[in-house]
Amino acid sequence: MPKSKIRKKPVYTPPQKTQTVKVSPRWLAPLMVACWIVGIVWIAVYYIAPTVPGISALANWNLLIGFGLIILGVVLSTKWR
Repeated sequence: MPKSKIRKKPVYTPPQKTQTVKVSPRWLAPLMVACWIVGIVWIAVYYIAPTVPGISALANWNLLIGFGLIILGVVLSTKWR
């Protein structure tokens, strides 16, 4: 039986990568939760007491403000590690 050829160069091993852990800023989680809570409370106050002086002047823009805060909280949650 013929002898197999011997490999002349060593087997390739990829270089070791050091894995860095990404850490989110300390202010991110409290801001994210605060946006959710303020947005929900804003919409709830608009429906429960629409005659509050600051709320009644904005009319239906209150929904946009409330949902905007909730969406901002969701966007911030994508940055959280």
